[in-house]
Amino acid sequence: MKFIGAHVSAAGGVENAPIRAHEIGATAFAFFTKNQRQWLAKPLTEHSIKAFKQNCETYGYRPHQILPHDSYLINLGHPDTDKRQKSLNAFIDELQRCEQLGLTLLNFHPGSHLREISETRCLDLIATSLNFALEQTTNVTAVIENTAGQGSNLGYCHEQLAYLIDRVEDKSRIGVCIDTCHAYAAGYDLKNDYSGVMANFEAVVGFQYLKGMHLNDSKTILGQRRDRHHSLGQGEIGWGVFKQLMEDPRIDNIPMILETIDSNIWADEIQQLKNFIPPYTS
Repeated sequence: MKFIGAHVSAAGGVENAPIRAHEIGATAFAFFTKNQRQWLAKPLTEHSIKAFKQNCETYGYRPHQILPHDSYLINLGHPDTDKRQKSLNAFIDELQRCEQLGLTLLNFHPGSHLREISETRCLDLIATSLNFALEQTTNVTAVIENTAGQGSNLGYCHEQLAYLIDRVEDKSRIGVCIDTCHAYAAGYDLKNDYSGVMANFEAVVGFQYLKGMHLNDSKTILGQRRDRHHSLGQGEIGWGVFKQLMEDPRIDNIPMILETIDSNIWADEIQQLKNFIPPYTS
């Protein structure tokens, strides 16, 4: 089964996210449980929690179809101890919000060394932060999103994702989300070598850890390390890759989320992706 959706707005309350996902024909969705550009947020109210769960039930969204995203401010590998602790506290709060909403996944960007420490040291700090955060919470899987490798952001290669997974103590609560735009920008040629890229992912990371995908075309060329999303079929990647993803039986039963630049055509993009699904896997 393929679950396809988009990162929808939670404006007015998290309970509105499943409604907005349903309106565009989505069978999966992503959203922010709080303002993604602020450190602090008001606690979720009992009303919002109850309404969110009810709306998910009404429209048929189960936890494994929902991929919330944490704040962009969080850097679990920050070189500064105090700032890293601030990020860790915020990350734990995000995990706890997912717990309150009955969700089982939380997508996050791994972190950045800010050119102040080595990549390996930063990865070790991220792993330490993850282990601590997971110890403070239950049931929610931390889902590492690959990056385009822009600036000093880590997680741009399969080896770095595997490095983090290897160092997380509870393997049942760690996974990855592959963003197609990020992968292409980082140098993984999905367009001309889909099979090779996926074989490398399977060998280095393993499909058992694939808990979600972000489906985005890329405005920038292969290996440019710039995170510039585009609408499907309008960028450098093209529709062919997304057709292959819909036909790939190894990538089933996970939320596949659009973060493309024109929300006005999300319903059309979702429908086109659904059209690519072979009848025997739909």
